[in-house]
Amino acid sequence: MLGRRVIVEAFLRWIETAKTGDRARAANALGRAYLQSEMSADERAAAEMAMTFLLDDPSPRVRLALAEAIAWSPNAPRSLILSLAEDQPEVACHAVTCSPLLNDADLVDLAARGNGATRMLIAARAHVTRPVSAALAEVGDEEELLCLLENDGAVISSLSLKRIAERLGDCCDIRNLLLDRRDLPADARQLLTQHVSNALVGLPLAQAAIGLQRLQRISREATEAAIVSIAGDIAPREIPDLVQHLRLNGRLTPSFLMHALCAGKVDFFAGAIVDLTGCSERRVRSILATGRMHAVRALYESAGLPRDISVIFVEATMLWRDAARKAPGSVLGNVCGRLLEKFRHHDAHGAIGELLDMVEKLHVTEQRQSARVYAALAAA
Repeated sequence: MLGRRVIVEAFLRWIETAKTGDRARAANALGRAYLQSEMSADERAAAEMAMTFLLDDPSPRVRLALAEAIAWSPNAPRSLILSLAEDQPEVACHAVTCSPLLNDADLVDLAARGNGATRMLIAARAHVTRPVSAALAEVGDEEELLCLLENDGAVISSLSLKRIAERLGDCCDIRNLLLDRRDLPADARQLLTQHVSNALVGLPLAQAAIGLQRLQRISREATEAAIVSIAGDIAPREIPDLVQHLRLNGRLTPSFLMHALCAGKVDFFAGAIVDLTGCSERRVRSILATGRMHAVRALYESAGLPRDISVIFVEATMLWRDAARKAPGSVLGNVCGRLLEKFRHHDAHGAIGELLDMVEKLHVTEQRQSARVYAALAAA
């Protein structure tokens, strides 16, 4: 014990008069010696005490030299690493980015209490676990989350990806990184399409050229089309979450549901009806696939569709069955065209008129696409 006290006292006397550069070199050498040299228990305790004293050195150069020497090692004193991790960024960077001694709880705490620079360092670690990514998704700013999304060693849960989309989906760079991910959940992808639409509607130049009301309608239709496209590509297990998300955000409108039905997105459409009616998936699918007209109509009305609109949905369902059986590759064109023919003389006003107007737009779009395909084949 006496030997240890003598070593520490001698070191502290020297520190008081040594120049900054000498203190920095001593701090680095002391740290390396602690990790790499054979020391007795007393010598190791004395070295740890001396390094602890260096944490209060007024010069960041000294603390940085110490961090450079010990931050990478699993054998460094944990108390020193915790202190260095909360130092100013140029000192903390070594401990935060590479110390194996910082566990998830430490990093979550640092993310919550630290500043943007600290969170950036956490996001840049070689391995970022789900809990740490979740903390960054909740409190991180644009630059920190860009760093996290660009980090191949970061494991980010679906919930965290959605939270990032909710908080910063209006940032173009973040939006692009999210949309490039195969593991982005469907409800988060829908949120990002809404951010794009909101950005378009907010452009003064577009408002002046098109008019706000028409721009809002175009934006709504484009968003619906994007969501229907997303709904056709997602895994069945994601459908309930997307449907619930859309319902809570008022997106399961008759127009949107008709778009999904006419486009043949049967799994998604069935999931939406399950959510709206509370019926079992098996029963809903059975009625949609083979149910008689009165059963299909009762199902739609139990989903909240008014009687005059439910008639159109029943007809679309019957047409979809027929088209899927005869020509599964062109369901959209067949259903839309025949549905318009069926209700051509219908007195269409209000919600019914809006519904049929949407069907007509789908039909025109499909006709143009068919013409392009025909022209390409003729020119081949």
